[in-house]
Amino acid sequence: IGAIFAPLNWRLVADELAYIVRDCGSKVLICGPEFTETLAAMLPNIDVDHLISVEGAEIAGALVYEDELAKADEEEPERPFLHPDDTACILYTSGTTGKPKGAMIPHRQIVWNAINTVVSWGLTQDDISPIFTPMFHSGGLFVFLTPLFYVGGRIVLMRQFDPVETLRQVAEEKCTVLLGVPTIFQMWLNTPALAETDFSAIRWFISGGAPCPVSLIAAWRQATGKPFRQGYGLTEVGTNCFTMTDEESLSLVGSVGRPIFHSQMRLADPEGHNVPLGETGELLIKGPHITSGYWQNPEATASSIVDGWFKTGDMARQDQNGYFYIVGRFKDMIISGGENIYAAEVEAVFREHPAVLEAALIGQPDEKWGEIGLMITVLEKGRSATAAELRAFCKERLASYKVPKQVIFVNELPYSPYGKVEKIKLKQTYVTT
Repeated sequence: IGAIFAPLNWRLVADELAYIVRDCGSKVLICGPEFTETLAAMLPNIDVDHLISVEGAEIAGALVYEDELAKADEEEPERPFLHPDDTACILYTSGTTGKPKGAMIPHRQIVWNAINTVVSWGLTQDDISPIFTPMFHSGGLFVFLTPLFYVGGRIVLMRQFDPVETLRQVAEEKCTVLLGVPTIFQMWLNTPALAETDFSAIRWFISGGAPCPVSLIAAWRQATGKPFRQGYGLTEVGTNCFTMTDEESLSLVGSVGRPIFHSQMRLADPEGHNVPLGETGELLIKGPHITSGYWQNPEATASSIVDGWFKTGDMARQDQNGYFYIVGRFKDMIISGGENIYAAEVEAVFREHPAVLEAALIGQPDEKWGEIGLMITVLEKGRSATAAELRAFCKERLASYKVPKQVIFVNELPYSPYGKVEKIKLKQTYVTT
């Protein structure tokens, strides 16, 4: 009908949700029974033309979806002509450094992501995938859902994630391809039901959303005997940007693979020049599968898309065979003694230690080095480790300048509603000047 879909992250509080509703200029707001209290807190701060109740939600003055559906005309409404660049949906990206921005996802981005995924990943009408990742994120919407719709495959929708129930569904529905985030795969490894799950129909697993520790990949392969791939994508450039074969997923642990079809990629220095092969640079992506910009935010659009290239903010390197490795975020880099240290790389090594559950690296000002690494660490329940032990473990695997000078132990890390560690809060709490 030409409308724009803007899904809301139900983990946000009322004030955060109200900001998004105001920012995107929502005309219609649909609400289920679980969220009526949140809606009530939002209403004084938003102005929408229509409220729609679904699944029995009691909302004063709202239209009831089921009643309106029963009264609807049997003839389909007239469909307006849509241009490929018309916006299909607006997905709000994490606001860890400020207010969230609404990424405009045009129809062409959805279609080309589907084409690229089907061709590059070899999806067919026989593939079946479970979806238990949130559908207010691009991962839930576009990694498998739209590509499988495009090729005629099947999806299994799950309302929420439960480790045992999802394993049962994966086996019962004979799922063939499966997306999860590292936390989900770790939860499954800790579930006794994993050993009894029939994965015979699975072709491969793929992890996304965050860097996956090499130790987790190895443990998962040992437990299931199936190929395990690492994915890479962003809301703004599409969820599936690289591809690799099953054999490559075994021999190139840590790589996200080679670029998908119909996509251009390059690695650039801060001035925008290409970096030499093997060196680290910011990943820039160009193609019909990138966003058209940020909703009502021309400044953010202009700074992110330059001459058609989207600046991902992710640092990567490419080997001589064309395979890419994601190193970390440009904004999540520490400069110590003139050397660049990417937090994601060091955090991944820390998480390989059997006693470490979570790790977050931040920079601590230092008179001699400019900055030094400060690692905030959460240990596995029932496990112990000293700062010296973890630093020694890291020193065996990374250059000495990358080893954090300080290690602090905490009970938990602060996470945003988008599932990202809030390093601003960590810096406010632990950084001394």
